[in-house]
Amino acid sequence: MSCFSFLKTAMFVFNGVMFLGGLTVLGVGIWVKLDSGSFVKILDVAAPQLMQLVHVGYLCMAVGSFLLLVGFMGCWGAMKESKCLLLVFFVIILILFIAEVVGAAVLLAFSAVADLFVDHLKDWASKTLKEDYGKQEDLTAVWDATMKELQCCGFHNYTDFYNSSFYQEHKKYPKFCCQASEECPQNGTDQSKPGCLQKFQAFLSCKGKIVGGVSLGIGVLELAAMAVSLTLYCQIGTSL
Repeated sequence: MSCFSFLKTAMFVFNGVMFLGGLTVLGVGIWVKLDSGSFVKILDVAAPQLMQLVHVGYLCMAVGSFLLLVGFMGCWGAMKESKCLLLVFFVIILILFIAEVVGAAVLLAFSAVADLFVDHLKDWASKTLKEDYGKQEDLTAVWDATMKELQCCGFHNYTDFYNSSFYQEHKKYPKFCCQASEECPQNGTDQSKPGCLQKFQAFLSCKGKIVGGVSLGIGVLELAAMAVSLTLYCQIGTSL
């Protein structure tokens, strides 16, 4: 097999997978919109916390349609040796790659001021836990949901509630800080339970590595796709 034939085959396979993936995502989006009743019933039984997914049908259809279009252009352009389609494919992938680079730069710029943001967040969190927790229903509900989902207590730890308005009124700590599942006095607190800041930082660190790895892999695939499409474009030009 010649180098040109190998590149055509690689281009066809790569975009064929993209085409099938787009078709799958589009199908899921259409199913969600047309049969949302069944979808809601399944989610309600299997994962009620994911009920908001019923609203992503249009997003799935948009993403699926885009993948279908790009995959078709890549496959058809490689199979028919169409310079026009290969060039359009190259431009689209290049735009996506530039957008990802810009997004990465924005994240790096944000991380540079993350410490300043955390300092302001500490002041806000300490104030709300000391003065407002247990008094303002909306804010209390936000903190309760956060502590429940992250399995944490307070912002730093249980001491954030010491001498707080909540403790002075009830003489107890919130149940999320206790060894048992009910509110407790200080001697019943789970002093090993970390604060929400620590759990949130661990969560971001773990997910950040996954997102970074996936983004790196996608970037490599995009560079490979651009290189192959541009090589085919140039080879077709010389063969003519």
